Amino acid sequence: MTATHLLYLHGFRSSPKSFKAQRLQAWLQQHRPEVHWWCPQLPPSPREALELMRAGTADWPAEQSAVLGSSLGGFYATVMAEATGWPAVVMNPAVDPARDLATHVGEQTAFHTPEERFFFRPEYVDELRAMTPAAITRPQRYFAIFAKGDEVLDWREMSARYPGVKLRLLEGSDHALSDFDDHLPHLLQFLKLCD
Repeated sequence: MTATHLLYLHGFRSSPKSFKAQRLQAWLQQHRPEVHWWCPQLPPSPREALELMRAGTADWPAEQSAVLGSSLGGFYATVMAEATGWPAVVMNPAVDPARDLATHVGEQTAFHTPEERFFFRPEYVDELRAMTPAAITRPQRYFAIFAKGDEVLDWREMSARYPGVKLRLLEGSDHALSDFDDHLPHLLQFLKLCD
């Protein structure tokens, strides 16, 4: 399968201005402009975020769509992959966001636009818990990039959550994957967008 439709899901407090999203979109515009790219601004409510993703991709071709996500977006990408059967690329994915984000209830600032604020409500933790897949199925449809140098999430938890996937395990790097350009070719090969 060569992906013709790509859904990119950003992380908590992030946005479509994320470095990885911008870098991937720029590569596609230059090399594969025919690929349909969508990187929506996700609402704070996980339930509303999932409704937005489903509505925005409802008419996408099932055999040629793929989802990518980083951090909380990696969790959402897993939820979408399990629901649709699409291939998924997960980058330092949140494994238990209900647990991790329970400490972030309250007012938050947007990472790329600090002047923008939003509220992360207690019920959002319940929404995350409710949508958590029991386990991943068909690990061959996943490509994972885990950084041992991730300062936010534990790569060992990621590895336990995604057994048997095609894995690029980085000795260093960081949560944001600041060295994303080094990994972009591998991601594109998985999606059959380049040789």
